[in-house]
Amino acid sequence: MRLVLTLSALSLLSSAALAQTPTAPTAQTTPAVAATPAAPAFTQAALPYAYGALEPIVDEATMRIHFERHHGAQVAGLNAAIVANPTYAGKSLEALLANASTAPAAIRNNAGGHWNHSFYWKIMAPSGTGGAPSPELMAAINRDFGSLDAFKTQFRATSMGRFGSGWSWLIVKPDGKLAVGSTPNQDNPLMDVGDFRGKPILGNDVWEHAYYLKYQNKRADYVDAWWSVINWNQVSKLYAEAAKP
Repeated sequence: MRLVLTLSALSLLSSAALAQTPTAPTAQTTPAVAATPAAPAFTQAALPYAYGALEPIVDEATMRIHFERHHGAQVAGLNAAIVANPTYAGKSLEALLANASTAPAAIRNNAGGHWNHSFYWKIMAPSGTGGAPSPELMAAINRDFGSLDAFKTQFRATSMGRFGSGWSWLIVKPDGKLAVGSTPNQDNPLMDVGDFRGKPILGNDVWEHAYYLKYQNKRADYVDAWWSVINWNQVSKLYAEAAKP
């Protein structure tokens, strides 16, 4: 009887001791915070005018599709190409163009498209608001082409001579003279991919998506009408910057 009581007492004492033994606090787990996505390397600036501001030369539907779908897709494509080729991360758009000959096709094409379109929107303005060539620019045009009309004739011929898709340009060459030429696809005179090199001061997009809804296959009509929406104030500013020694 005494043995049974002793065992019972020991059992009770052991239970009490266990109840009084402090337990280690449970570690608190902090919910994982999702990483903030990195900002895209390149962004698309807003148009400097409303979609319909260049009517009737450039219709609103064309402008909207051109800006949102074509240019927008090139900005997205360039950012995706940079992610896929991280050695190009952190480089400026101009640096990508200057080394386009060794860049992957996705970087060359989308970087060119982004630069070209960003330039193109700025050298146009609603009819009657773009001013006229500055005296300095007009003097250079007369010097290198003979007259403004002769320059336009050469620019038109170059635009019509571009087989397929591409761009027509007026550039300032390294020697300071003006020259007209064209580039295929989304190439431009800032790239190290051809002999036509210089600083663009005027450029026209002669891809069909730039004019087909309104002009269909009549590229010449588009090029002829386009002069009505040139922002000569911007072109003159670019010339002044490019002509500096």
